[in-house]
Amino acid sequence: MDRLITDFEKEVKVTALSESAIAVHFGNEIDVEVHKKVKAFAAHLEKDPFKGLKEIVPAFTTVTVFYDPLSILPFSKGESPSSIVCATLKEIALNLKKADEQKSRLIEIPVCYGGAYGPDLEYVAEYNRLTPDQVVDIHSSGEYLVYMIGFAPGFPYLGGMSEKIATPRKEQPRMEIPKGSVGIAGKQTGVYSISTPGGWQLIGKTPLDLFFKDQTPPSLLQSGDVIRFKPITEAEYNQYREDSKWL
Repeated sequence: MDRLITDFEKEVKVTALSESAIAVHFGNEIDVEVHKKVKAFAAHLEKDPFKGLKEIVPAFTTVTVFYDPLSILPFSKGESPSSIVCATLKEIALNLKKADEQKSRLIEIPVCYGGAYGPDLEYVAEYNRLTPDQVVDIHSSGEYLVYMIGFAPGFPYLGGMSEKIATPRKEQPRMEIPKGSVGIAGKQTGVYSISTPGGWQLIGKTPLDLFFKDQTPPSLLQSGDVIRFKPITEAEYNQYREDSKWL
């Protein structure tokens, strides 16, 4: 049987969060296989929504489903809308097919590393007993999976960074980090989509805009995308800002 979820029944859990929200759990750990199930489940609901569905919010290991309970009519006396939707969602989750999986987009993000663009690059190198060039080589040689968008509009939570450059957050967060800043926090790396306070170690900056408030969808990146970072010079960074040649 061509099911995406076979021996996964015990890990699929459906929890009612309120009278209009239900969370479907696909596991307890952040990994690629769980992410595929999250993506496939969300894609299925987007393609074939049930009556009353209002919004789908994918996360690392869960998909939260918001619905209109008044649109869900009980099939028998005493059957609540919540129980009906829970049963429907679990059935969908347990019968996902591999055909529901989505192909990943590969997106290249140019980054100017170090200097004023990455003031913490030297610290990250020193912490890991590497040279700044080695940090850049390691950071830009990997591929990163976008698990989810959150924290700030358009901010990608990425997986796949090498532990060779893992570095703790700053003890004293900055009051403002410029949008486009590329940082490291523990075993994670990410790109600040808007200017916001934060404690990540900044190693570079991209001239790409990741968030467009007047577009639909507003985020350049989406869950399931694969990212590669490409080192560029300061001159190339400035040229991009002038003519958007990297878009």
